[in-house]
Amino acid sequence: MAANRARVQVLSLPDEDSDELKITPLGSGQEVGRSCHLLEFKGKRVLLDFGIHPALTGMSALPFVDFIDPEQIDLMLVSHFHLDHAGGLPWFLMRTRFKGRCFMTHPTKAIYKWLLSDYIKVSNIATEHMLYLESDLEASLNKINVINFHEEKEVQGIKFWCYHAGHVLGAAMFMIQIAGVKILYTGDFSRQEDRHLMMAEIPQIRPDVLMIESTYGVSIHEPRESRETRFTTTVHTIVGRGGRCLIPVFALGRAQELLLILDEYWQQHPELHEVPIYYASALAKKCMSVYQTYTHAMNERIQRQISISNPFQFKHISNLKGMDQFEDIGPCVIMASPGMMQSGLSRELFEIWCPDPKNGVIIAGYCVEGTLAKEILKEPEEVTTMSGQRLPMKCSVEYISFSAHTDFEQTSHFIRTIHPPNVVLVHGEMTEMSRLKSALEREYESNTENPVKVYNPKNLETVTFHFRGEKMAKVMGDLAVLKPKENEIVSGVLVKRNFNCHIISPSELGKYSELSVSTISQRSSLHYTGSWPLLHYLLSSMYGSLQVVPTEGEENKALKVFDAVTITREPPVVIIEWVASPTSDMYADAVMKVILKAQDLDAEAVSLPANITSTFDKMHFKECLIELFQEMFGEASVPKIFKGEKLYITVSNVKANIDLSTLNVTSESEKLKTIVQTAVTKLFESLAPVTTNVK
Repeated sequence: MAANRARVQVLSLPDEDSDELKITPLGSGQEVGRSCHLLEFKGKRVLLDFGIHPALTGMSALPFVDFIDPEQIDLMLVSHFHLDHAGGLPWFLMRTRFKGRCFMTHPTKAIYKWLLSDYIKVSNIATEHMLYLESDLEASLNKINVINFHEEKEVQGIKFWCYHAGHVLGAAMFMIQIAGVKILYTGDFSRQEDRHLMMAEIPQIRPDVLMIESTYGVSIHEPRESRETRFTTTVHTIVGRGGRCLIPVFALGRAQELLLILDEYWQQHPELHEVPIYYASALAKKCMSVYQTYTHAMNERIQRQISISNPFQFKHISNLKGMDQFEDIGPCVIMASPGMMQSGLSRELFEIWCPDPKNGVIIAGYCVEGTLAKEILKEPEEVTTMSGQRLPMKCSVEYISFSAHTDFEQTSHFIRTIHPPNVVLVHGEMTEMSRLKSALEREYESNTENPVKVYNPKNLETVTFHFRGEKMAKVMGDLAVLKPKENEIVSGVLVKRNFNCHIISPSELGKYSELSVSTISQRSSLHYTGSWPLLHYLLSSMYGSLQVVPTEGEENKALKVFDAVTITREPPVVIIEWVASPTSDMYADAVMKVILKAQDLDAEAVSLPANITSTFDKMHFKECLIELFQEMFGEASVPKIFKGEKLYITVSNVKANIDLSTLNVTSESEKLKTIVQTAVTKLFESLAPVTTNVK
């Protein structure tokens, strides 16, 4: 016996009804560089950052954009101006079909323009291999919106606001809320206050998912005071032995922190006043103006000092725009960009100075694998120049990290304070990220009441969370005034917009939504050749009293049934009209059935008198009948003279015969028979009384 098998059809839910939150790294998944993360929830798509990889060039430096359709991205949020977080933005905004909105803080937008302009100039790449041009950068500014710290905004139902991240000027941590689910993206952040920036804020709102950087993994930073002392001592030692001190930095960010430290140290040591300090960046002046403008985004120390004197107007530091202005004649300190020495002035100076053991290089920030800065930390005997030449490396190299990223203590304290149920690690090399994940899991393994799940996805690996939650609807308008009791059923229209549900009265749709109430009038014509009194009688018998509605001409009075359906006589049809609704549609169907029944009864039950009374003028009736048919079918179709009680009509070679004694019509064509029979009956009713008997 064959088993019965049920066929099951699996239907996929619409995106907006799905409970799946998806987070996919398109860059900086188990790596540092080209930060970019895709959030997908309830049909909304958010892109977090769009950077480039400092060790790569061209399209390979971009995040894995083939995975997404830029046209479907609703919102883009940029955490800060560093190239590995914003370097690919002009390409994405100007050379894809992205139609959503892009946001960053005011300082980030101001510095983004100058920093990327400098990147274009120092890239040393042929124009045809550039990701974008200066014109793309300029045009992209019109597509970037700004947001203040703690200001809440909403785009396509996605709510978001930002906190101070403490990493660089203007750096922001974004809280994103979609359908009540909250995701906190830290970007790069620091929980240690330095000379000009405040530490990262700790949100008072607990996120459902925390996306946090893991750059330094389980490493612990050196205390700030000892780090500054080691830095100034190393610089002093290099220039003291007659050497040149190269400090590769990015034009903006840690450079300003180091400038503050060096200017103060030189002020305290008169013996160094003859040794020049150069800030080698074409953007130096513009950078300083930006920093002087946005002092309100810095810590209290800077804000107090700015009222006395501007701390960014340095006494012992000069601007150096290029090598043509530099006289290499003795000890000096030069801060030059870029920080990882892939190209530009820092690379050029290094290649000149590295063979001399008196000279020294201080790496003051994080270095990505594959860059020259990372390579020289391994102290190789030789390095390869940009032209391919091999040079001996005899200069000293020191790594003194001023990188404003969190260490393990800061990261674990931050997670412990806000205690999110889910943590996604991003922006970290695979080994460091794995170590951090293991350390965090050990920290929370004994906490069974409030566990914390930790994820470390690699690029293009999607992490999926499920958030169902309850759907609540708010009663609005007149329905709210009635104040329904608990468990009482509220009847109204449910309006959903951007994950908010409201119940309102249909009459108030235009007031509380963009919807409006419309009415649909329905009209139907039914062929009816029966008696109007008969139809009136059947309708009143079936449905009670009828409302008579006057119309043009006394003989065309309309009837109204149930105060909803209007019946109008327009021979050879009757027209019924009503405003569409479930109830009125039902009434209209019932009226149609009565009309059709009346047509059948009338054809069977109408009897004419056997002998037309003497008061009836037969001759006049015949003349009127001939005249009527001539008007209907043309003069050629009706004989002008006929004898006896018979009359025939010819239409398209088809005859209809009329017996004037009984007024019965016969014809091979049912259609012609019906038309002629109706005309004869109606003419007779208008000229003489007729008796109707309803069986």
